[in-house]
Amino acid sequence: MDERGETVHLRAVQDPAESSSPIPAKEDPDEDYDPHLHRNLPKPTNNIETLVHLLKCSLGTGILAMPQAFARAGLVTGIIATVLVGILVTHCLHVLVRSQYAACKHLRVPLLTYPESVSTALGCGPAALRRFARPAALAVDIFLVVYQLGICCVYIVFIADNIKKVVDPYYVMAVEIHMLIILGPLIGFNLIPSLKMLAPFSALANALTFVGLGIVVYYLLAGKKPEAAEDPLDLWGSADTFPLFFGTVLFALTAVGVVIALENNMKTPKAFGSPCGVLNSGMTIIVVLYVTVGAIGYVFCVSKCSDSITLDLPKDDPLATSVIIMFAVAIFISYCLHCYVPVEVLWKGYLLPRVQRSAPNRERLYEYVLRVALCLLTFVLAVAVPRLGLFISLFGALCLSALGICFPALMEVCVNFPQRASTARNILFGKDALLFIIGIVGLIAGTYTALVSIVRSFQPVPEVVPQA
Repeated sequence: MDERGETVHLRAVQDPAESSSPIPAKEDPDEDYDPHLHRNLPKPTNNIETLVHLLKCSLGTGILAMPQAFARAGLVTGIIATVLVGILVTHCLHVLVRSQYAACKHLRVPLLTYPESVSTALGCGPAALRRFARPAALAVDIFLVVYQLGICCVYIVFIADNIKKVVDPYYVMAVEIHMLIILGPLIGFNLIPSLKMLAPFSALANALTFVGLGIVVYYLLAGKKPEAAEDPLDLWGSADTFPLFFGTVLFALTAVGVVIALENNMKTPKAFGSPCGVLNSGMTIIVVLYVTVGAIGYVFCVSKCSDSITLDLPKDDPLATSVIIMFAVAIFISYCLHCYVPVEVLWKGYLLPRVQRSAPNRERLYEYVLRVALCLLTFVLAVAVPRLGLFISLFGALCLSALGICFPALMEVCVNFPQRASTARNILFGKDALLFIIGIVGLIAGTYTALVSIVRSFQPVPEVVPQA
């Protein structure tokens, strides 16, 4: 752990791509090494604290987009598919944690990051895959950076859309102007270098999110429905829009970027993946909340669900306005937390070593330049494609299909490859092959559908000429 309390990158460990030694067999002395017993954490989290962090990371804009996701999938299909995707995601997260544990045992180190775990796992797999150990680690870094920056783009659009809804009754401005107004505060807030300094703001964001979510559910159950709610409910949805649903649900449910960090920082890490442990308990709560909000939100607004359910709340209701402000503030704070991940990956993994060689006295300056540049990049992307729902579907399908499904399945195959051939191993490999195929299909279909929908959203709608 570093002075900020984050997991440090163990770049000094043996490069698995250069080692052909397999994961130790059961009888190997290395089997006695337990990474959990060698972790020296100054401030480890207990089970309840880890559960709270897991819930916080999964309750953001994704849950507010679930009603629109149900509008694309249909009510019955949405409920069933959300539960199934939740089970799939939970299983893949278990696979990821187990594979990371096996990689740590192989290198005899207490902690590894996600890219290091992928590299180590592939280095222990079939000979044909070992050459891809380093490229796979780089690919994970790229997907993590793209995903986290994608979340930041989503957050900018979300904040601007919701502020516009509050301000429009008094003064109408384009959503891009609202994005420009919040850019300065976002850059200033993103220059805070330590998560410890952001901790009080994170606690405020948690409180605002849970209070706001409770009020949203109240409106969905007791509020006056919009005129579109008179449309008939679609129970089964359409195959054409289902990939968009899949991408949205993956975006909402998959906290793959933080799962390893949470498990790495636990006081009792073995409780994370136990049958009634943190992961299963947290994902059960999350899936129930997402199904509930998605179902009652879709019943509330039917075919006209907005990108965020907050945009469908009554316009002139003070309580509804307060909810919109709560979520805007909470997401504003969360932007800085999510932008912290790509800063850490790019700065510590790639830029800092070069800066230390060329300009060691300007490290802080270059770090600030990186933070400002990433803010400007997410701002430009958000202005270029101000489509919140499609952004969510795109980054969910593109990044989380790979990070949350494909890579964990590939890692499990590799860490179990040295075991002797058996029926159990063949079944395991068959299961992982199926998961990999599901991930690839979801990635291709979801990304293609989201990109096509984004392009179509910018095309003018043809006017319908009434017949004489």
